[in-house]
Amino acid sequence: VQLQASGGGLVQFGDSLRLSCAYRGRLFSDAALGWFRQAPGKEREFVSRIGRRGASEAYADSVKGRFTISRDNSKNTVYLQMNNLKPEDTAVYYCAATPRYYIDYRDKDSYDYWGQGTLVTVSS
Repeated sequence: VQLQASGGGLVQFGDSLRLSCAYRGRLFSDAALGWFRQAPGKEREFVSRIGRRGASEAYADSVKGRFTISRDNSKNTVYLQMNNLKPEDTAVYYCAATPRYYIDYRDKDSYDYWGQGTLVTVSS
């Protein structure tokens, strides 16, 4: 399995971005997917997750109401729509996948496959 994240960039406070993550490999539809982010000098933190059928969305409190995760099983792609971006959203964003069930989806160690990361910078 390979994951390729894209869509990052430099934006201003209040702008929007949509991140994409292309999944190459078998059984995309059987993978639980997540987005994490890592700011300079900080630990990688959970942002959002989505279940196998596009249900079971979850978000970190810091992004709830501003970010939306979705997946297109016909395109083997997961998205993260980010609205009303704030400077504190600045980070490298990583997509992640796992075929495992009953995981702690907020724990980065629950995921088996990771994308290379895409940088999002929000200026004030």
